[in-house]
Amino acid sequence: MIVAGEASGDRHGAALARALRQLYPETAFEMFGAGGEAMRAAGVETLVDAREVAIIGVPEIARGLGKLYRAYRKLLTAARERRPAAVVLIDWPDFNMRVARSLRRAGLRIVYYISPQVWAWRRYRVRALRRDVDRMLVILPFEVEFYEGKGMAVEYVGHPLVGAVRATASREAFCNRHQLDPARPIIALLPGSRHKEIHYHVPIMLDAARRLNDAQFVLPLASTVSREQIAARIAQTTDAPPVTLVEQDTYNTLFHAAFAIVASGTATVETALAGTPMVIVYRASPANWHLLRPLIQLDTFGMVNLIAGRRIVPELIQDEATGERIAAEVQGILNDPVRLAEMRRGLEEVRQRLAAGGDVGAERAARAVMQVACQ
Repeated sequence: MIVAGEASGDRHGAALARALRQLYPETAFEMFGAGGEAMRAAGVETLVDAREVAIIGVPEIARGLGKLYRAYRKLLTAARERRPAAVVLIDWPDFNMRVARSLRRAGLRIVYYISPQVWAWRRYRVRALRRDVDRMLVILPFEVEFYEGKGMAVEYVGHPLVGAVRATASREAFCNRHQLDPARPIIALLPGSRHKEIHYHVPIMLDAARRLNDAQFVLPLASTVSREQIAARIAQTTDAPPVTLVEQDTYNTLFHAAFAIVASGTATVETALAGTPMVIVYRASPANWHLLRPLIQLDTFGMVNLIAGRRIVPELIQDEATGERIAAEVQGILNDPVRLAEMRRGLEEVRQRLAAGGDVGAERAARAVMQVACQ
């Protein structure tokens, strides 16, 4: 059983499913759970569609409780009836930690792949992880020491995006495919994969784009977001510049972009692995921010900066995340060769740290899952 509720988790779940079949061809796998298009394409039966449960924020979760509860009950019923050899929970902590507790009580083996960021905020949650999870599979090197210090079985499996983030088309082919001018710089807009992220990030990114001259803007769609949803948000934005929406072409977008404006999250790591300079942004509703900010125990939010151990990429969070501030950061970096070169060196350092494990990614995770499943 594989449970993912966001676009990045959907991709990681799909890669895990493929790796299990490739590494163990003699085994007939039955895989089911929650996920999106990528997991379905990898042969996972998705009883719950990730698009339906991509909810973020306390008020939004409260309004979506009925939908989340139905998804929760459907997954628990299926797990108890089908008794999977292992349950793999991917990120999505507020939902998956509840699943872990119930299925642990039902006697199932639990693997948590891609750790909840308990080292960053709400650290008390580690007690529940220690109680309910047989093995943590982490993708950031510093997480091993944290979980070992809490008495948990933990394994660093390397970051699943290392090796996956690569260009598959030349700049000319990419531009021809999407009717872009190869002579003009491209700026990528990555607003996130959840509905409220789209709501809060698209307008400020478009406001920033409106202030940037001589560039063309490309917005790659996350698998949990529809073209219609993004198009509607753009149409609601006054004086929005032209934006090219692309599907299933995120990595080519990043490799051929001169710069990226990226919502805090997994997309910042993908952008770093592409070596593309960026600014990290994040906004939530005032109510969410007021409730959650006191629980966050870090001054740095961006995953890229946490991996680097220092701030190599600017972060504009909540009230600082305005179109004017974003545009100023983009122009300031692109117009300063020294600052631009320093950022590129920092991004390469992040890539090297994530790739340091050698045999990284979904293959190591698949082997660990099989070890737990066969115990």
